[in-house]
Amino acid sequence: MFVKGGASEPVALGSMPGVVQHTLDTLRHAAVEAAEAGVGGLMLFGVPAERDAVGSGATDPDGILNVGLRALVEEVGDAVVVMSDLCLDEFTDHGHCGVLDAAGRVDNDTTLVRYQEMALAQAATGAPMLGLSGMMDGQVAAVREALDADGWTDTAVLAYSAKYASAFYGPFRDAVESTLTGDRKTYQMDPANRREGLREATLDLAEGADVVMVKPAMSYLDVLADVAAASPVPVAAYQVSGEYAMIEAAAANGWIDRRRAVEESVLGIQRAGADFVLTYWATELAGWLR
Repeated sequence: MFVKGGASEPVALGSMPGVVQHTLDTLRHAAVEAAEAGVGGLMLFGVPAERDAVGSGATDPDGILNVGLRALVEEVGDAVVVMSDLCLDEFTDHGHCGVLDAAGRVDNDTTLVRYQEMALAQAATGAPMLGLSGMMDGQVAAVREALDADGWTDTAVLAYSAKYASAFYGPFRDAVESTLTGDRKTYQMDPANRREGLREATLDLAEGADVVMVKPAMSYLDVLADVAAASPVPVAAYQVSGEYAMIEAAAANGWIDRRRAVEESVLGIQRAGADFVLTYWATELAGWLR
């Protein structure tokens, strides 16, 4: 789900039919609808009105993501798992997932400090699970250390362990109004490298991840199967915006049966080994499965 700072009404996303940037009020309403349908969890992304080089809005208690997380916990926290997005890309004016150095490169270790600060801010909202999506080396260990030191020992860490530099993120970047130019190939993974997916997940497990995730799902079912076969903790898979948009576009043109395609696409992810799936069809799927 997306929540937009300063929005007075929901904003429809042209590249993701049926998905919107929520206001705080419509966020609450949609969360209740999802919970009543039987959705197990909600992942929230913030769309701030202002951005800067270090992503200050990510750690502001009154920033849109932290306010949105508190609203979800208050509204449906007893019924679903509220999950945060812990990454700087939505909050930086350059659109990268970390802080840049003087040469314009992402500074891994400086970014880890910001992630620790984000983790404490998000834990304070009451969110029980933090989704570490930035793909910085050592991010799970850094966040776990910060949480434990501050007394948040029960706050779970969902690690985006195998996150590939994919062409299928385009609609999502529209949804968060990304300012990125260029790419993230220096810290996201090479789509050609299958072995590294399992290796990255193994490193995150060693650092204390409570859940590991593969992203995207569709083109990486082999990686998902590798991780699922080896992981002692639950494995998630993210059915990303481009996967959603392709099925919606094909269905709108009458080329495929929409419901069957949606169900089959998620079934394939589950068959490959995912214990749970992040998908933009979650509420609709939950209704079909009841």
